[in-house]
Amino acid sequence: MTFRSKTSVSAALAVTALLAMPPMVASAQGGGSPTASAEGGFLPPSPYFAPGAVTYDGTKVPVGSRLGVVERAGGGATSVELSVSGLLPDRVYGAHVHTKPCGRAPEDAGPHYQHSKDPHQPSTDPAYANAANEVWLDVTTDVRGHAVAESKHDWRFRRGEARSVVIHDHGTTTHPGEAGTAGTRLACLTVPFL
Repeated sequence: MTFRSKTSVSAALAVTALLAMPPMVASAQGGGSPTASAEGGFLPPSPYFAPGAVTYDGTKVPVGSRLGVVERAGGGATSVELSVSGLLPDRVYGAHVHTKPCGRAPEDAGPHYQHSKDPHQPSTDPAYANAANEVWLDVTTDVRGHAVAESKHDWRFRRGEARSVVIHDHGTTTHPGEAGTAGTRLACLTVPFL
């Protein structure tokens, strides 16, 4: 019969939590342009720690698949690049920057970040829910489940108001009344945007 002390269980949970958190970096590149990045392998939600990279649907975003995000900012402009690996092959996923960090539930990431905020939420008005006012990073995966997307804007994030990237079930819709929607939230990566 094997017994575990509370200390060893707590230590094991702490190590698991550290391994599950994606490495996050905010730094300045050689030319002085600030950069923020995050990368992580998706794990299912845990009742023991806040996830850095979490999959809410292990069928469409398998455990162990990866997401990386890099933000480059300078001169009042922002570029966000997304790369994915290990997702389902030959499939379209929606992806957007959201206002809150990832949590145990898909809704914890809040709404999409908007440069000009729509006074009516949830926002589905194409005047606000559009690729120029939000950061849309939809991807179509290749036969290996890999893809890359980039979104460039002539504005910067408001400090502390952009906190994650959420992967959605399908490509982003642009029709009035549905603009900006991309189906169920499948996965999330917390990102230390500048």
